[in-house]
Amino acid sequence: MQYKDYELLDSGEGEKLERFGSIVLSRPDPQALWHKNLDLDEWKKVDADFSREGNDGKWKMKKGIPDKWSIEISNLKFIIKPTAFKHVGIFPEQVVNWEWMKEIIRNEKKIDAGKDIEVLNLFGYTGGATLSCAEAEAKVVHVDGSKSAINWARENAELSGLSLRPIRWIFEDARVFVGREIKRGNKYDAIIMDPPAFGHGPKKEIWKIEEHFLPLVEDCFKLLKDKPLFFIINGYSAGYSAIAYKNILKVMVEKYGGSIGSGELTLEEKESGRLLPCGIFARWGK
Repeated sequence: MQYKDYELLDSGEGEKLERFGSIVLSRPDPQALWHKNLDLDEWKKVDADFSREGNDGKWKMKKGIPDKWSIEISNLKFIIKPTAFKHVGIFPEQVVNWEWMKEIIRNEKKIDAGKDIEVLNLFGYTGGATLSCAEAEAKVVHVDGSKSAINWARENAELSGLSLRPIRWIFEDARVFVGREIKRGNKYDAIIMDPPAFGHGPKKEIWKIEEHFLPLVEDCFKLLKDKPLFFIINGYSAGYSAIAYKNILKVMVEKYGGSIGSGELTLEEKESGRLLPCGIFARWGK
C-alpha cells in the first residue's frame, strides 16, 4: 500500500502511536487491548498527545508544532488537523479500498476511454474516497452533512491538484439527497458509503444507523445503473460485523453477478507487523 507519509509505530493499552509526515501523535484506541512494544521513553517523544477527561478531550501539542500540516498517502495529499474528537482528517486504513476503486475505474476506462464513470460518495468526510475516484478520472458527487468537512475535502482536492476535476460538493443530509436523486432519475456506476453510528444532518436531521441504514442502502440500490461497477460500505463504531454488511450486498450478486469481499480494515505496525483493527467493510464488484 502507498502510505508514504504515514506509519503506525506502536499500539497497546488503549492507545496508538502514529507518524503523520514528520509529526508523531499519540491518541486513544479502544481496540488496542494488548501491551505496547516500544519503551515508554519512545512514547514520551511524541509531538502531540490526546487525552480525555470525562466526556471532554484535548490535544497537548509541543511548542512549535503547527495546528495543521499536509501529508501524502496513496498519491494524494491531505491536510492533517487534530480535532477535539481525536480525529485528524484521514483514516489511513482506507487506502486498501481507495486502491481497489481506482483499479476498477481505470480498468473500465481501458475498455472505453470515453465513458463517463459516475460515483456517489455518501458521508464523504474529508474526501479520501472522492479524490481517489477523481484521480482515476471518474465524476464524483461528494455528500456530507458537515460544512467544515466539505471545506476540508475541497482543500484536500486543491492540495492534490484535483480541484478542476468534475467533483460536485453537496452539503446535505445523505437520506434527503438520495431521495431527491431517485425523484430526479439520476443514476450512478458506483456508490460508496461510510455511515456513522449516530449523527446529525445540516438541518438537525437525526441519523441512527439501526433505524436508517438499511432503508438508505435500499434507496441507493435504486440509483445504480444497469451495469454498475462497485458498491462499498464501511463501518466503524456501530458494533456490527462485516458479515452483516456482506449479507446486505448479496442482492447485488443475485442481480448483477460479480462478487463480494468483506472483513476488517487494519493497520500494520511498522516493526512488529502486529495488526490494529480499525473498522469493517463489505464491497461488491462486478
